[in-house]
Amino acid sequence: MKSAYTVASSIALVLASMLTAPALSRADGFKVAVVDLQRALQETEEGRDAKAKLQKLFKERQTALDRKQNELKTMKEDIEKQKSVLSRPALQKRLEDYQQSFIELQTQYGQFQQEIAQKESLLTQGIIDRMQKIMQRIGQAESYDLVLERNEGGVIWSPSHSDLTDRLIQLYNKEKKQPGAPAKK
Repeated sequence: MKSAYTVASSIALVLASMLTAPALSRADGFKVAVVDLQRALQETEEGRDAKAKLQKLFKERQTALDRKQNELKTMKEDIEKQKSVLSRPALQKRLEDYQQSFIELQTQYGQFQQEIAQKESLLTQGIIDRMQKIMQRIGQAESYDLVLERNEGGVIWSPSHSDLTDRLIQLYNKEKKQPGAPAKK
């Protein structure tokens, strides 16, 4: 987690660069571009494949959680129906079993969330790394002084001609289709 100082200094840096960028772009040819890595991730073929795998895993885990939740609901309904005929120790045992099952469901839910987050990171980190290398190449080849990530760089607005997301998606897909086409640094 970023400290308040780090976040504040990052925001100040972005604001300063945004305020000075127009003056610099006119005076010194300062070129700024933006890219939306999340959109690129969702729209590249490999990104869509990763998303489909994650959705499949999520659906499997959700089905297991739903089944367990239905078992708990049935267990609770049975306890309510039988509480007047059960002995106090038997009722206490049933309530303890219900509480234990509820705790297990919560634990399982937390584990599934963690598993999905880890799987997402595993499936997407390599894609993001390759995208960043492609963006470095574009930035260097076209003499950009700064390329900001639209979602994390404090970008509120930018003209469409400064958005390189579509080019990134096209280059990424093209390089993935070409065997042995490295994402050069």
